[in-house]
Amino acid sequence: MPVWQRVYEEINDPNFVLICVAEDTGGEAVAGPIFDAAKPTYIQIVDVDHLISSVFNFVNVPSAAWIDEEGRIVRIDEGTYSKVHQFGEGDTAFLFGNDVYTPALKDWVAKGRESVHVQNRQSVTGNIRKHGVNEQKADAAFRLGNLFRAHGEGEKAEHYWELARTLHPESINYFRQNLTLTEEGSGGQSFMKKRMEYMEQGKEYYRPLDIAKT
Repeated sequence: MPVWQRVYEEINDPNFVLICVAEDTGGEAVAGPIFDAAKPTYIQIVDVDHLISSVFNFVNVPSAAWIDEEGRIVRIDEGTYSKVHQFGEGDTAFLFGNDVYTPALKDWVAKGRESVHVQNRQSVTGNIRKHGVNEQKADAAFRLGNLFRAHGEGEKAEHYWELARTLHPESINYFRQNLTLTEEGSGGQSFMKKRMEYMEQGKEYYRPLDIAKT
């Protein structure tokens, strides 16, 4: 978030609204201190039930949608990193993220619909992942699990969270949310193993960006 704060300040356009959503069943108690430490001046939302992922059918974070002044989506569902990051040290270190997304975003804010990074309606529609009956059932099961957890019914919560993952196995969001309740957290070895399995199966962990480096 500190990097996105810098990007937001660099853009410095009153017509550009940046909304950052923290999807965490821990709510304000967990996400609040992270926002506070970053000191962002853009809009921050804590999404306990992952409603944003349900609406746009995002399967992992960070993901985003670009929405123009007329309410039309002009880009959606990409690995929206503000820069290249390194995870780990030494032989086990690996890089993730990219350095092309931020310049593309700035170009869109400056040029609007004339930006080369605006996708046509057909491309946007094709990039919206299917959200069928099973995915909708998974959303409901996940929220029901959250409700049980909030009332101290851990066993029932786990049952419905597992049902959500079974109904929507492509969702990394559900998997990582469950990991936040473990010692290793959402970025540990379990997540790395899942990530590698996902990629080895040829699944789109993130859809490849159609943004050329300039």
